[in-house]
Amino acid sequence: MDTFILAATSFTISVSLMITGKKDRLQSSFSRLCAAVFISQGALSAGHVFHFGLLQKISYLGTLAIAPLALAFFRYLTRTKTLISTRMFVVFALASLCGAVCVFTSLSNEIYFNVAIASYTLLALVLCYAALLWHTNKLPSGNEKKRLGYLLFVCPVALVLAYMHLLNYWGFNLPVVKGIASAVLLYFILLVIAYPQLRELHDFFARWLIIFVNTVTGAIIFYFAILFFNGTPPTIMGLLIAAFLISLSFSPMKMILRKIFSYFYPDSKDVFTSLYEFDEKLEREKALMLAEMAPVVAHEIRNPLGSIKGAAQYLKSEATTQEQQELLNVIVEGTDRLNNVVSQLIDYARPYKLSLEFQNINMIIKKAISIIAVNKLVGKIAIVQDLDERIPKAEIDEQQLMQVILNIALNAIESMLQGGTLTFRTSGEELQTEGMITITIRDTGIGISNKDIKDIFKPFFTTKERGTGLGLAICQKIIKEHGGNISVESVPSQGTVFSIRLRAVE
Repeated sequence: MDTFILAATSFTISVSLMITGKKDRLQSSFSRLCAAVFISQGALSAGHVFHFGLLQKISYLGTLAIAPLALAFFRYLTRTKTLISTRMFVVFALASLCGAVCVFTSLSNEIYFNVAIASYTLLALVLCYAALLWHTNKLPSGNEKKRLGYLLFVCPVALVLAYMHLLNYWGFNLPVVKGIASAVLLYFILLVIAYPQLRELHDFFARWLIIFVNTVTGAIIFYFAILFFNGTPPTIMGLLIAAFLISLSFSPMKMILRKIFSYFYPDSKDVFTSLYEFDEKLEREKALMLAEMAPVVAHEIRNPLGSIKGAAQYLKSEATTQEQQELLNVIVEGTDRLNNVVSQLIDYARPYKLSLEFQNINMIIKKAISIIAVNKLVGKIAIVQDLDERIPKAEIDEQQLMQVILNIALNAIESMLQGGTLTFRTSGEELQTEGMITITIRDTGIGISNKDIKDIFKPFFTTKERGTGLGLAICQKIIKEHGGNISVESVPSQGTVFSIRLRAVE
């Protein structure tokens, strides 16, 4: 059962990475490595049931393939800046090929052949770990070093758990969990390479907690379902294993079935859409409808607005009293404000056509600061620039990004009417597949309440008396169009921090 768990987990990971169809060398190499593990452990598990000699040879072939595939994966994981050279990979590939030939000779029947293959594979994995350790120590402090550090910690823990049953020779009674420990390690590596947004250890634990809760829930459901039908329930461990495998394979199986159904029934697009996902689909359809209706509504509103403003300005020139002047000023200001709301509505609703160019983020921030400096409210505010001149360029629309920075900065200025500090900071980080640039805008203003912060990017949500609630919604849409993300953290009465993350140019 232990080997079956590892086989099923490696198969699930390999298939899920293949189905996503991402042309990513790192994920493709990990998918091939998991496929080799599946062949090795799947044949071994099947051999316990069917007792075919050929299955043992297939298991040997899968194990021999693990060494060069592991070296290739760790080369991509470290972006080839590693101790694992091309020559070393070729040597191990040739060694595996020679071993594969030996599998079909009488040597495979020798008592030490299995030990030799296991030692060979272990040597390759030790080299991979040493290369990862060397590469991680060379990295500057940052999220990438932290994430690879977690992997360096998990690998020896998994090794200890995998071989702790050897203590049974000294009188202990420990279960064999080699396959389970290896399956956990493979899944952890999948989280590291496929989810670069997971940066803290608790993020990884949260993912595992979801799997754990689903597994326990599934086991309980199986147990009571069997009892309901007057059956004899299997062991608790058997139930947990079955529930774990179902939980892990649910998403890949769903993707496989979706592709099959889309081929035979191309019109049945909503077959695999859950009731909860329908709400998200409805929101997308509403956004499309808004994009179509906004220009029409704007046209119908702006025409009478122009007439009202023109008439008010004419009457203002003919007004004879101060009271009449003030009333007509209110009308003019009201039409200007309503026209501004319509303009923002159109900006939010229409699809953006980005004019992308390779730009220096720091230069754009400096231009924004020069514009902000003329604001009369800035007199009481200290503007701090903490810009990392080493960050690479990014492919962005300068005007759109300028709009985002100005919008956030002006909101920050309005929150510091009594004075404060407005800090602009840039930094870079290197992930496995791409570099990222982070723009941070921090103020020491009144902050945002916990109640309001969850709705801060929703259209038409505002905490201002005369706000439209579209400014930050537009900012979020612009950043998403650039393939980045924007987030906010705030402490009431202490200040707010907006973080913008964009892809860097390689």
